Amino acid sequence: MLHRRCVEQRRSDFTKLPGIAMNKEAADQPNQAEQLTTRRDFLAGAATAAAAASASVSTLLSSTAAAQEAAPVRPLGGSATGKIFVETDTAYGRVQGIQTTGIKQFKGIPYGASTGGRNRFMPPKKPVAWKGVRECFAHGQISPQALTDLRSDYGIMIHWDYQPGGMGEDCLNLNVWTPGLKDGAKRPVLVCFHGGGFTTGSSNALGYDGAQLARFGDVVVVCVNHRLAAFGYTQLADLGAPAEFASAGVAGIMDLTASLEWVRDNIENFGGNPNNVMIFGQSGGGAKTTSMLATPAAKGLFHRAAVQSGSMLKFVPRDRATASAEALLKQLEIPKSRIADLQKISWQQLLEAQVAVGGAGPGAGVGPVLDGKYLTHDPFDPAAPPESAAIPLIVSTTLEDAALGLSNFTLSEADLKALIEKRYKDKGADILALYRKYYPEKSPYLIQAMLFTDSGFRRSAIKQAELKAAQGTGAIYMYQWDWPTPAFGGRYGAVHGLDVSGSFREARDGNDMARVADQLSSSWVAFAKTGNPNNSRIPPWPTFDAKTRATMVFGTPTQMENDPRGEIRSFWAQMPPPAGLLG
Repeated sequence: MLHRRCVEQRRSDFTKLPGIAMNKEAADQPNQAEQLTTRRDFLAGAATAAAAASASVSTLLSSTAAAQEAAPVRPLGGSATGKIFVETDTAYGRVQGIQTTGIKQFKGIPYGASTGGRNRFMPPKKPVAWKGVRECFAHGQISPQALTDLRSDYGIMIHWDYQPGGMGEDCLNLNVWTPGLKDGAKRPVLVCFHGGGFTTGSSNALGYDGAQLARFGDVVVVCVNHRLAAFGYTQLADLGAPAEFASAGVAGIMDLTASLEWVRDNIENFGGNPNNVMIFGQSGGGAKTTSMLATPAAKGLFHRAAVQSGSMLKFVPRDRATASAEALLKQLEIPKSRIADLQKISWQQLLEAQVAVGGAGPGAGVGPVLDGKYLTHDPFDPAAPPESAAIPLIVSTTLEDAALGLSNFTLSEADLKALIEKRYKDKGADILALYRKYYPEKSPYLIQAMLFTDSGFRRSAIKQAELKAAQGTGAIYMYQWDWPTPAFGGRYGAVHGLDVSGSFREARDGNDMARVADQLSSSWVAFAKTGNPNNSRIPPWPTFDAKTRATMVFGTPTQMENDPRGEIRSFWAQMPPPAGLLG
């Protein structure tokens, strides 16, 4: 039999054992005494209709939680049933996974063939079928990428330095967590696209473990790896490339479509319902989700969507993408007349050249290209995409999203004033006065992070929600994550990415994050099941519209607000458009 061997010992194995997982008491009762400061702590409509939906989902959630706690806990490993290994079928061969506490997990399942050699820059091809049983215990390869800067507290804090699975071009694979196999249960399927812009990261990272969410919600969770940066978004069509390179600027998006086709064709064997698929992602994952909302080839492959701090309104223009591709060729000393030679060099050489010309980090300006063929229009400019008009959507930000890129923690009030005046000139004094009116006690660093978020991340998210609401078909819900991490003495506030662990029901330290994670993950499950996020863990959550601007604020306490921070929102709405998500 053909087997895929486990070639690494993942340090996350220990933390995934049943006894380490968050229990019901931790979810229901916040521990206010704990204020941990280690990096692990970071990871830590009508009213009647809403009430009816909430009651229905609450019954599902309560029965699920009760069933989960019925069995005795086995803290350091082992399955109470005695059965560890499980098998099921895919269209390309049989796979073997491993289970604990009723959750079956399969890692590194291929949904496409290797993208190396003659397949580089090409549309994804189907996986090569295998005989026998393929072991899916270890993560598959991730797309080639530059590693995290070890000087970045933020990068280390979110474990972005830990991307297991090895690196290479055989990266079209996915990970699955499910409570059942071939049982006809037709569970909702939650498909996550990872963050890191379009240049870094993977679904193998610690923050994308779907076990707790699958166990809590009785849902199937799928996390996808795909091509990034130069490997997925090099626009060669306008440089005289042979015709077969026409899709090189959108190959990464084509990978995402291929992953959803795999879900459609295979997920019933994993206990899921191919006709009830929710796609979601945070940061770059949110931008990928936004892209799929406007991808004609993906229409019908998903049925709900959520965009977390990743509201990308436009694709990369062809001329800018072409200039980047030209710079890459120059760095590699490959003439335009020999573009096909790009398939002959090693992936290491291609990555080195990509980094040399500035395409390394999440903010490098790399992404899907408006090629006019596969992607025919911008996603949310000037209007919401017609391809996904009927799809219910959640859009969100965190209060201090922009803190991810800021390290001037000792910023003084005088320095803050000077920074604002330099950036916004005659508006500087008004801006500082506006923020100090509402946040007199916030550190200058967090004031800076908030105003950069409001002028960038949040402004784009609000625009996306407004356009979706104006479309008037599928429901649109908005939330804002205000709960701050206590990590590093609380200096990062409610920083970018905190709600990833919330949506995955990951609160491993058991502090107050467990309460907010319980609320957000309950909303995720409700939305996946019904297209409506209302449930008993949160106040009633109305749909968003341009008049009331209903927004669920996940914080202390979690509450529904109409047009939160409206004066600040109105100020930025009349300012010139931002240069990017960081304002």
